Amino acid sequence: MSPSGPDASASDPARGRARSVSAPDNGGLARLAVGAMGVVFGDIGTSPLYALRDTFAGRHPLPLDSLHIHGIVSLMFWSMLIMVTLKYVIVLMRADNRGEGGSLALLALINRQGVGKRWGRGVILLGVFATALFYGDAMITPAVSVMGAIEGVAVYRPELHYAVVPLVVLMLIGLFVLQSRGTARLATFFGPVMLAYFATIAVLGAISVGSNPHVIAALSPHYALLMFAADPGRGFLAMGAAVLAVTGAEALYADMGHFGRLPIRLSWLTVVLPALVLNYLGQAALLLRDHGALTSPFYLLAPHWFQWPLLILASLAAIIASQAVISGVFSVTQQAIQLGFIPRMTIRHTSLAAGQIYIPAINQALLVAVIVLVLVFQRSTNLTATYGVAVTGAMMIDNVLLAVVLARLWHWPKALALPLLTLFMLVDGVYLAANLTKVPDGGWVPLLMGGVVFVLLTTWSRGRALLRNRMAASGIPLEVFTKSAHASAIRVPGTAVFMASAAAGVPSALLHNMKHNKVLHERIVLMTVQIEDTPFVDPGSRAVVRDFGSGFYRLTLRFGFLEETDVPHALQTITLGGERFDMMRTSFFLSRQTLLASDTPGMALWREKLFAWMLRNSASAMEFFRLPTNRVVELGSQIKI
Repeated sequence: MSPSGPDASASDPARGRARSVSAPDNGGLARLAVGAMGVVFGDIGTSPLYALRDTFAGRHPLPLDSLHIHGIVSLMFWSMLIMVTLKYVIVLMRADNRGEGGSLALLALINRQGVGKRWGRGVILLGVFATALFYGDAMITPAVSVMGAIEGVAVYRPELHYAVVPLVVLMLIGLFVLQSRGTARLATFFGPVMLAYFATIAVLGAISVGSNPHVIAALSPHYALLMFAADPGRGFLAMGAAVLAVTGAEALYADMGHFGRLPIRLSWLTVVLPALVLNYLGQAALLLRDHGALTSPFYLLAPHWFQWPLLILASLAAIIASQAVISGVFSVTQQAIQLGFIPRMTIRHTSLAAGQIYIPAINQALLVAVIVLVLVFQRSTNLTATYGVAVTGAMMIDNVLLAVVLARLWHWPKALALPLLTLFMLVDGVYLAANLTKVPDGGWVPLLMGGVVFVLLTTWSRGRALLRNRMAASGIPLEVFTKSAHASAIRVPGTAVFMASAAAGVPSALLHNMKHNKVLHERIVLMTVQIEDTPFVDPGSRAVVRDFGSGFYRLTLRFGFLEETDVPHALQTITLGGERFDMMRTSFFLSRQTLLASDTPGMALWREKLFAWMLRNSASAMEFFRLPTNRVVELGSQIKI
């Protein structure tokens, strides 16, 4: 049954992990709110390092005068209110999938509830494309955040400008190397450090505003309108830099499962938003007093004695922002694997805490991409030219997904939904159009990477569907097989588990075992692992068993898309035929397909070859399902798709 209102999902008793933190006591709420600052707000929190500066010193600079300074601060303030506070904090965070947020979680929710076959596939493709854009954006965030912070060295000591790029590269390499060791201990310091950072930038901003209190008038929306009326062309182009003030807004939604909506809302409304507004106002007041401060209005807010402490604090904040993005990439990749959009990869759990994972292949690829960006673009101003296209594209897609939620799941009246969606579409659409002007200057980088990732995601999803269909077409019903096999095969002691991708028919591994070994174990279990469109599955409904007699069973294990697929652990809770599973008397049989590209209708030949390459390089089912290595037998076959 679809929810009937925006808070309907909150009534679900099977909330899982995120539900347990959605309504903590006051002490727990405060701790979660501080923790959210260290994970959720790193990206948007480090935007003051470069956002205001680049509107006046970027690719399309505004004149450095009172009209444009007041106008751009007004634009940033109202963008944060509309795009972050209203859209994400108030509205979208209500659209959770059992407590989890983000494009994939929202897509899974929509897919589970059903949006109609006529346009459901288009919505799915949009959600996948938003995920692909996230990967493109994730390459840029660590590079621009750390670069923007370390450039403070050149601000305070211009003769050390040559050391900025090497320092950035060394810091990033160290950050990515540490990923394999986990961040559970380090994460406990993230929140307090970011709290100190936000308090510091708020105080520095307030001191600067105190010397020119009239700058507070820039919070009025009419200043942004005056700027566009007087200088529409430059104002439009400057929006490509102004959007930097809201990058990271989607993290509020994507990281909701880690903290719950209430702590994130509390952090944003009471600490992060006021600190950002005060700092932007302080930078504006500084620029009104001293145009020469445009070199770095963020760092030049600090008095001389506090310059190096601010540099250290900002650098720590930039590292934390980068860490949050890297952890987010790991989490999104895990979701995409579980939902069938990415091949199986080696996933290592670095802590007993949920969500603390490390994916070596993703870590290495992201490190290479980030280092290449730093070496190619050299300065944060150049990097910001690549920033914003992917972010605003993903925000526009979130609007489409939100429209589906409002219309099909929450059934909001049109009189309420249409004005809200129109506002979001208008603001995000103008920002997207302004950021598209960055494409020749570097905006093509996240678009290219997002396009590549989108092709990979859709190729894998389509290829898996075709592979399942081909195997199902050549399969035989289990009922027929059990009757013939029981009478003709020799039975040996023990349990044989045959992994099957489909919950019907006989897996090829069982057929090959019969063909070559001509024996059957006393217990034959055909097991299918099914990933649900929910983050977590109730342990009581984990297993579904069907007894076909003669020692044949079909077992379906259900996991949420954020759960670890630990098959042996799940089997220990199951009894078949009056016996529990004994891993020392259980053998696992896996099918290993070798794909042969063909002209069979389904996918273009080049995509078939790409899918075959992805399949060859995916992690083995043995590792992914955590099967005991000394109890696994792999049987290969060739198949055309």
